[in-house]
Amino acid sequence: MVFVPDASLAAQWVLPDERSALADLALDRLVTETARVPGLFWHEMRNLLLSAERRGRIDRRHVDTSMARLRRLSIHRADDTDDRDVMELARAHRLTAYDASYLALAVCEGCALASLDRRLNEAAAAEGVMPFA
Repeated sequence: MVFVPDASLAAQWVLPDERSALADLALDRLVTETARVPGLFWHEMRNLLLSAERRGRIDRRHVDTSMARLRRLSIHRADDTDDRDVMELARAHRLTAYDASYLALAVCEGCALASLDRRLNEAAAAEGVMPFA
């Protein structure tokens, strides 16, 4: 089974003061399943970790360890989604292009989207994307 996790969910895997049952479930499922992400995912994770480091939430070692840990997971970069699909989904659901790229990938792959973002989950439901559970 394949699913698309977004950065809001994956943040729970690397930030020690954030936890969610959905993120834990997704991480557990990566033992036997595969995640597909847009290339943007890796930029978002690097930025998220650097921001947390700058704010003093984590240290440099934690940043490096977290990125290495993420790279060992069964997370694979998907081919770029169609620009028009991303833009149309962003327009239709008033999403950022970033969030719409995760949704477009889930639609294209015909798989579940795993996100903690309420608006993105509502858009996914409206597009008929199966919920992650």
